[in-house]
Amino acid sequence: MDLIKKITAPNPSVFTGQGTNSYLIGKEDLTLIDPGPNIKEHIDELLKVADGKIKRIVVTHTHTDHSPAALPISKILEVPMYGRLVEGDSSWEDETFVPDIVLNDSDIIKTNEYTLQAIHTPGHASNHFCFLIEEVNCLITGDHIMDGSTVVIGPPDGNMSDYLASLKHLLEFKIDFFAPGHGNFMHEPKKTIQSIIRHRLTREKKVIRKLEEHEEASLELLTKLVYDDVPEQLHPIARFSLEAHLIKLIDESIVMKKNDCYMKT
Repeated sequence: MDLIKKITAPNPSVFTGQGTNSYLIGKEDLTLIDPGPNIKEHIDELLKVADGKIKRIVVTHTHTDHSPAALPISKILEVPMYGRLVEGDSSWEDETFVPDIVLNDSDIIKTNEYTLQAIHTPGHASNHFCFLIEEVNCLITGDHIMDGSTVVIGPPDGNMSDYLASLKHLLEFKIDFFAPGHGNFMHEPKKTIQSIIRHRLTREKKVIRKLEEHEEASLELLTKLVYDDVPEQLHPIARFSLEAHLIKLIDESIVMKKNDCYMKT
């Protein structure tokens, strides 16, 4: 664990939990992954801990709690930013981030201390990447997998089919633990992935069951029916993922939409 330092930004919220985690990888040749929000206190802490050794900045995705600090730190240290822009529209984007180096699936960032493999994991965002630190089999998961909360999949950029496929893809890698974008280090990665997939598919079956019980239902009504086990104050957030489930089911010809209402085909 000497290779990985976690620094949590002071941006707690219902979306971010205790805050967004930034990671410094390495000892002398540092990679900063997910610099987080543009908060002076957080940037100062990152620069203090790194002690001038950051050589590159990498972002898992460009949501506003993960990448806005990239540009100011890049300018201060004159180091390149790695990442990718979203493919479509997204209301959660950091408009300040433009990568100097565009990441692709399976790209390798190699130093004398460690090797980072970029794994494209669309779902939460079309431009989302996880990063495998090969020497310690640690996966930096960004918002693809989070500790203590369910990942929000928000259309149109968020895609439930892609999210499930990306989770299954991660089962192909040797991973000993996760370093998530929110929360604590997570162990038993294979069980965690399988549990997330099972949870999503169980929720999807509930969507279908509720639509079978009702001739048609609006998104608002379905949210109340499908997430009746979730506190009502979280329903506005749950609605994003519900819509993602519905889009997936429409693509699979299981559900149809007519006049802003959903029904079984």
